[in-house]
Order: sequence, then structure tokens, then C-alpha cells
Amino acid sequence: MDAVLFDMFGVIARDQSPEGRAALERAAGVAGANFWEAYWRPRQAYDRGDLDGTAYWKAVSEHLGVEFAQEGIRRLIALDVESWSRVDEEMVAFVTGLGAEGTRLGLLSNIPAEIADYFSHHHARVLEPFAVLGLSSRIYRAKPEPEAFEWALARLEVPAEGVLFVDDRETNVRAAVELGLKGHRFTSLRALRERLREG
Repeated sequence: MDAVLFDMFGVIARDQSPEGRAALERAAGVAGANFWEAYWRPRQAYDRGDLDGTAYWKAVSEHLGVEFAQEGIRRLIALDVESWSRVDEEMVAFVTGLGAEGTRLGLLSNIPAEIADYFSHHHARVLEPFAVLGLSSRIYRAKPEPEAFEWALARLEVPAEGVLFVDDRETNVRAAVELGLKGHRFTSLRALRERLREG
């Protein structure tokens, strides 16, 4: 194993909390499956940087059949950023230690611009261990698109078979494996440690 390529959310940073999800529903005035279907439908384009926050929430509103005022959109952007802002300190410490031991590290995260900016300013220490920083809205590529992995591999300067890709989503892990990377679906730090010991 020459390098480890990490996902961010669900691995190093936490997924949205129930409280964060509920706050978004309240701000939108729509709850349940209808809201989340509209939330996720244009998310890939938002993650990839094709849409900014305002355009993204306008797309969500169109899917919902409602209209958000500009102030409402600003509120939804802020709540969305907040809902994705928590980090897993145990994982941050582990990744930092892994880098200090000499392992080449990369990050490949589907992350819209506003959340990427938040992490750059408020969680810079989380990003520091990574020699390669693939934030989707800044590289205009998003998992599970092959181009996202190819971008990271070119900058890691390690053959695909020498890279372990760690992500909590099976779809992304499968996409990486199809390109020749080794894959690990993240469920816990303990399981990841075991996988790394296997080489």
C-alpha cells in the first residue's frame, strides 16, 4: 500500500445530524421524503461546482414547486453548511498520525463550494495531512465519476493498485475498484485499522 485516498463525510467528518436535517426542513417549509428527494436530485451538480449555492437552492425549490426568497436561500445555505460541519476527532487524529508515519494521503470529497470554504477556514487542520486535496467543487469532478479518481491518482503519483480508497458509500468504492484501486467501505476506525494491517 503506497497511498490512502480518503472520503470526507461519513469517514473523517460526520454526516448530517437529525437536528441539522430538521432545521433545513423547517427553513424550507417542506418536510420528509419530498424535501430530501429535491435536496439530493441536483446535489451532484452542486458538488461538482456546476451550480453555486443560490442556483442549487433554486433548483431544489423548482423540484418542490415552491419559491424561496433570497433571504431564505441565504438561510438555507448557512444551515446546509452547518449541518455538514462536524468532524470526527478520533478519525482526524488517526489520519494525522498516518500521515506523520509517512503514508502518502489524499482526500477526494464531494463537497460544494460553500462547505469547502467553511472547512478551509474553520477546519484547516483536518485538511493539512493530505498531500492531494480533491474537493469536488474546486476540481470540477465528483465521485463516482471516473474523472474524479483519475484526477486524484495523477496527483498522488501512485499506480492505482497501490492506493487504498476509503469511503462510506458502496457506490463510490465500487467505482474506485473498477478503476484498479483497492477499496474499503468505511464502517468504523477499528475495521479500517484491520484493513490497513492487511496491506
